[in-house]
Parts: sequence; C-alpha cells; structure tokens
Amino acid sequence: MQAGGTPAPGHTAATAGPGEHPPCSRKGCRTPAAWALLWNNPRLHTPERRKTWLACEEHRVWLADYLSTRGFLREVTPFRFPPQEG
Repeated sequence: MQAGGTPAPGHTAATAGPGEHPPCSRKGCRTPAAWALLWNNPRLHTPERRKTWLACEEHRVWLADYLSTRGFLREVTPFRFPPQEG
C-alpha cells in the first residue's frame, strides 16, 4: 500500500488465459483493459524501453496520474484485443 492507505496498482499486468481479454492493471480490478499506459523508470531503463500497464476506463486517469507523478509515464494509447496485425 501507498502512504495514506491507497492500494498501489498491480506492478505487472495480470495474465489472461488463451483468448481472454486482459484485465486492468489496477490492483483488484478485473475489468477488461481499454488503454495501454506505456512507461519507463529513467533510473532503471534505457530511454527507448517501454513497460506496459493496462487500464479500464474507470482507472485510466488514476494509473496515468500515478505514473506521471513519478515521471514515468511516456504515452497512453487505446488497447486493442486481440492485437491488430499490420
């Protein structure tokens, strides 16, 4: 938990079974993801490295704010499932 008792987001996206829509990365949320939040920690990762948290509509802003406050958020894009080729 973070200071103030607010649960921190999941540090890894929960794995979905084959053919299942991946869920939001917010701890305890099982809602299908609608957004991909691309981020990196500049103290640990090279500038081109991107890690991904997934977010539902309800938690997109919360997760983006969490990453932005730390200087980690690089980009927010719509998440498409299944991934589109080409």
